[in-house]
Amino acid sequence: MPVTEPFYCIGVSYKKADAALRGRFSITSRSIPFLLEEAKSKGVRSLVLSSTCNRTELYAQAPNAAVLVALLCKHSKGTEDDFNTAGITLEGTAAISHLFHVGTGLDSQILGDFEIISQLKKSFKVSKKNNMLSPFMERMFNAVIQASKRIKTETELSSGATSVSYVSVRYMLDNITDLDNKKIVLFGLGKIGRNTCENLVKHTKNTSITLINRTRERAEQLGGKFDIEVKDYAALPVEIRKADVLVVATGAEKPTIAKSLIHTNKPLLILDLSMPKNVNPNVLELPNVKLLHLDELSKMSDETLMARKKHVPQAESIIAETISEFNQWLETRKFTPALVAVKKLMEDIQQQELEAHRKKNPSLDPNAALVVSERLIQKLTNRMATHLRESTNTGESVKALKTLFNVTADE
Repeated sequence: MPVTEPFYCIGVSYKKADAALRGRFSITSRSIPFLLEEAKSKGVRSLVLSSTCNRTELYAQAPNAAVLVALLCKHSKGTEDDFNTAGITLEGTAAISHLFHVGTGLDSQILGDFEIISQLKKSFKVSKKNNMLSPFMERMFNAVIQASKRIKTETELSSGATSVSYVSVRYMLDNITDLDNKKIVLFGLGKIGRNTCENLVKHTKNTSITLINRTRERAEQLGGKFDIEVKDYAALPVEIRKADVLVVATGAEKPTIAKSLIHTNKPLLILDLSMPKNVNPNVLELPNVKLLHLDELSKMSDETLMARKKHVPQAESIIAETISEFNQWLETRKFTPALVAVKKLMEDIQQQELEAHRKKNPSLDPNAALVVSERLIQKLTNRMATHLRESTNTGESVKALKTLFNVTADE
């Protein structure tokens, strides 16, 4: 069916909102089905929500942008005043272009960080499962996935190991003397936590890494994979006392690490890779503690990131080509219902004529007549489709087709 509702993107990202503000707009996976259900009641036809450490954005076909902003604020801790300060509202081609840039890593806080596409795929599946994905948006998201794959394989935009998790390990390597012999505690094993653990194992020779997670089973799975020590959640204060570095990557909605948990006088570096922030700023009241959040880490570019910028024009070209193909499909959808109606009319006439000729000429070969008439219908349909595709005014051409054949088409 042709698009009848405008396409919007609304949300907040690292470009205009700091970590604290992004944290207020963060939406948990548990809340998303409730947001989607309410969206249906508000006349929103199709909606995909993406909530990551760098952004919370809604991509939707909706009556207007205001209904989307209201939904975002209701299901998060953000307010409309907050949104007016740091939010974005894009419509139509601008919204489509933005989605392509997000999904292909060009809008990532770290250029070329492709973790976002896997998160978008999950959000895409949740919306489809909840019957909140229109054919228009399903085709568009598949086009974004296709563009992302092409950019990965045809360019070097993602060359080198660079992501939030890698940058955190790179920071340790560059700023901590004798890192291989330091005690590192990794608390929280979400995607970033797991990736950080893998990067630690890959890029250091440290054998003093301890994993702690609220669910010990998940920690043991990862610990067994890399032969790393695992401790119970209750042991966190004791392990922090031994640590030189504490990496926090939990999905908790409120801070889990505070000054009261830290009982050590030796230097302690805390890297908070969580969104919302999971380390209380009061830890900085301790003179031995240094705290960095992923926002600060993401600004620390290295040669890999600089090299990636050379490949942006090629990636932009792939995006433009994919969007052009998507727009061609969109144009086709404008006349498809009318073309289907005309073909159905011709098939009805075909059946009537074949039946009439069978009565007049019993020796008529019905199969041969059917083949000939079907080929004729297909050729006529193809000619009409070609004309409509090449028309400079598709709307007027579709209207003329309906008038000529006296058909109506569901739109």
